[in-house]
Amino acid sequence: MQKAAIIIKKTIYVEDKYFHLRKRIIQLFHKNRDIFGYRRIHTLLHREGIKVSEKVVRRIMKQEKLTIRQKYNSYKSEITPSVEDIIDRDFRTTKPNQKWLTDITEFSIKAGKVYLSPIIDYLNGMPVSWTIGTSSNAELANTILKSAITTLKPNEKSIVHSDSGCHYRWFEWIQIMKEANLTRSMSKKGCSPDNSACEGFLGHLKTEMFYGHNWVQYSIEAYIQEIDSYMCWYCKDRIKSTLEGLSPLDYRRSIGIEV
Repeated sequence: MQKAAIIIKKTIYVEDKYFHLRKRIIQLFHKNRDIFGYRRIHTLLHREGIKVSEKVVRRIMKQEKLTIRQKYNSYKSEITPSVEDIIDRDFRTTKPNQKWLTDITEFSIKAGKVYLSPIIDYLNGMPVSWTIGTSSNAELANTILKSAITTLKPNEKSIVHSDSGCHYRWFEWIQIMKEANLTRSMSKKGCSPDNSACEGFLGHLKTEMFYGHNWVQYSIEAYIQEIDSYMCWYCKDRIKSTLEGLSPLDYRRSIGIEV
């Protein structure tokens, strides 16, 4: 009688030498809103004293499917400007509060619409101040301008660049600018690159905290808190390669600016 062949399957468990590193990478990725790529994660690990190559970080993130969302591009039409484009796409600056950029963006969720109006200092892309509301009106724009002005030192007189929307052509906005001795600058009609720096900031914001998320269960109040939380995180914790791996707030401190 032929003996039956006995096949023994043996499972060999190989220890994952990157177990703790893998766990920390996952934590850092989710802590930073699922939008940091391997280079930023590598920077954070390096700060913690964890010596590992970018290649290993990238491989682990790929294995764990830690992928960031793709950018979303949008276009908003503009109205005929009433003042000169002084900035003329030259956003270079060496000191804080020399060139401010502003715009208003809309978020539409099931509960309704929410509007954000930030003022960005182009020195390091830091939001100087911001307002969030449920109506895209003059009060939204005027409130943010008044708030930003309170951060200026006596000798600081910013250029404030915007699109040519009606918010920046109404009497109260112009009057606030004059009283603070600030200079108005506006993009040309139908030329969004003229205010690309501010639109770029808003594009990052929508990619990182709006698109790809389910906001169905959120009330207007809860969503406003989410936007405010993101803006605070952007200032304090969102590291940028253009700022030597620092957040906007840390970069200002590194060059001796009191915050």
